[in-house]
Amino acid sequence: MRRRRGRPIDGWLIVDKPSGMTSTQVVGRVRYLFDACKAGHGGTLDPLATGLLPVAFGAATKTVPYVMDGTKRYHFTLRIGEARDSDDADGVVTETSDVRPDNAAFEAALAAFRGDIMQIPPVFSALKVGGERAYDMARDGRPPDLPPRPARIDRFELIARPDADTAIFEVESGKGVYMRSLARDIARACGTVGHVAALRRLQVGPFGESDAIVLDKIVASADNAPASPDLLLPVATALDDIPALALTPEEAESLSHGQALSLLDLMGRIPDAVDPRSGVVRAMDGARVVGLCRPVDGWLRPVRML
Repeated sequence: MRRRRGRPIDGWLIVDKPSGMTSTQVVGRVRYLFDACKAGHGGTLDPLATGLLPVAFGAATKTVPYVMDGTKRYHFTLRIGEARDSDDADGVVTETSDVRPDNAAFEAALAAFRGDIMQIPPVFSALKVGGERAYDMARDGRPPDLPPRPARIDRFELIARPDADTAIFEVESGKGVYMRSLARDIARACGTVGHVAALRRLQVGPFGESDAIVLDKIVASADNAPASPDLLLPVATALDDIPALALTPEEAESLSHGQALSLLDLMGRIPDAVDPRSGVVRAMDGARVVGLCRPVDGWLRPVRML
């Protein structure tokens, strides 16, 4: 039997990703520094982008989908007057425009981009088309015709206008929303062209900038031992914004073994914020997170146990 590489550690590391690195490169770097056997990230950032990249170790990888489903907040800088094939500053100029919309034009156009919208992803994206990655097709000179996809934009505001060529926006959105597409499309809506010149992610689900650590500050100890797990946040931190349900030790034990609990026995304890038909709750045994469960047909059923 082949021995697994690295040590088994569990928790979240919130990296302040530098520009110029891919999300996969960041995960590889911190996995090496911590000598971890298992790691993954909670939401891709483009190489150009900076900001929060949550990295999950060990058992925390089970909670990645819940982090990716959480609200994300960004600042992006729109460079007005140049369209690029990648919709960001790393791409090749494909079109120019002399039109420079004023603030009132941007404010008027923003309303159409809030709420539930349809969005065409950038051709330089990781989406698959006929088994191929869109970005591979684009690099080969075969940019795919990507269909619009549903996107949820909770907030989209113009927050600064340093000069006529530059506008800075703040966005709060759900998962799968492309800031490069928003930049491209808001420029088009105002009669010009543009691309993302800078992008920073400020929030991912329950994680904010106060949780983040700069990659260069994660170092091995003086005796060349791996980085300390003390830098990690607990696995359950990723679930802090999911309503909590208090259980007895006996109920927690039953759920841990895959057994459902009758909702009649939990009357008065189901959080008000939970939709009894489809909502997820965070099952707690005291301060310990047992796992995630869902009320279904009169029963509390395990969804993901930790």
